[in-house]
Amino acid sequence: MNTRRLFTVLLALVAATPLTFAQGLSAPQGKTILSVSGKIGVKNKGDIAVFDMAMIEALPQHSFTTRTPWYDKPVKFTGPLLADVLAAVKASGTTLSAVAINDYKINIPMQDVSQHGILMARLMDDKPIPVRSKGPLFVVYPFDNAAELRNSVYYERSIWQLKALDLQ
Repeated sequence: MNTRRLFTVLLALVAATPLTFAQGLSAPQGKTILSVSGKIGVKNKGDIAVFDMAMIEALPQHSFTTRTPWYDKPVKFTGPLLADVLAAVKASGTTLSAVAINDYKINIPMQDVSQHGILMARLMDDKPIPVRSKGPLFVVYPFDNAAELRNSVYYERSIWQLKALDLQ
């Protein structure tokens, strides 16, 4: 195939590809696992942004291993940075209100998001996190990175079974 024809085929494929996170959010194809509301600039369902697991997996993935008060040994967590999830919806505000499946609610200062490299983990030790094991999404601080993170304030902000974020 000559270069010009290859370029034309590639251009046609790009044009047919759904919107990416940089351009906006496409509609989820699977079950919605996360909704984001409040001070956001990108929405894909009325006044909110919703994500299925494939959309979460499409974001840049990061991993760290840390000790937590919930497990007897260090655990490897993998998922997008919470900052990347918020960037995908063009979030603003000073406080992030996080809500779990059981309606547990905690406020996370936006300063934490930029300062600590918080993960929205979807994998624990390279395996999907079932609901009964704090999944499918678990907000985790890198506790082993700084002594000040190893206290009840940050442990309480590490919300598991995350279902919603609201930017205030």
